[in-house]
Amino acid sequence: MAEVAYRTALIVGVGGGLSASVARLFKTAGMTVGLAARRAAELVPLAKEIGGRAFACDATKHAEVVKLFADVEAAFGAPDVVVYNASYRTRGPVTELIPAEVEKSIMVSAFGGFLVAQEAVKRMLPQKHGAILFTGASASVKGYAQSAPFAMGKFALRGLAQSLARELSPQGIHIAHVVIDGGIRSISRPESPERPDSMLDPDAIAQNYLNLLQQQRSAWAWEIELRPWVERF
Repeated sequence: MAEVAYRTALIVGVGGGLSASVARLFKTAGMTVGLAARRAAELVPLAKEIGGRAFACDATKHAEVVKLFADVEAAFGAPDVVVYNASYRTRGPVTELIPAEVEKSIMVSAFGGFLVAQEAVKRMLPQKHGAILFTGASASVKGYAQSAPFAMGKFALRGLAQSLARELSPQGIHIAHVVIDGGIRSISRPESPERPDSMLDPDAIAQNYLNLLQQQRSAWAWEIELRPWVERF
């Protein structure tokens, strides 16, 4: 495994799937890892497994995000890698969507990403070093029927990532947006034996996140797309 130039990671929006895979791999790569979600108690087993810390945070609340970064910094230093993996989905015909749920989808998927990135950049700029990785989806680049709120949030997150990449790459901060174009395999969502590799393996996705951190600055990717063979472009 190639050495990474990063030492402390913060993953925001942690569950038992992709974020857990990223956390384990980052730990293997030598990073200290902090985990953040609204219900921090659910993260304690994973935090113990990787020797990290769990933090409670609602990423849509500015004060909570500010406190999160202060707490992480006090625990093991300012993170030089931040992964934003939080999102919220509500579906339905446009005439039946509940406005409050639509607002929540946009707030979690995009506004929370802005708040987290802002606090991360404040700490990375003085060092001219850092990386922020945003988790996108198929909905980042194509809006599906009856899925407008998710598309709005993910389109906005992609726009944030693209803008930040152009602003911050010259200042030594690597911004990357990862389009996850397909279903992610899990215990509750198994793959059909008749269609091998038709779902994304969370460990394989995590490897791509680490690969981004191993890129040389002269050839940084601002966006990559990951998809199994069953997905259409």
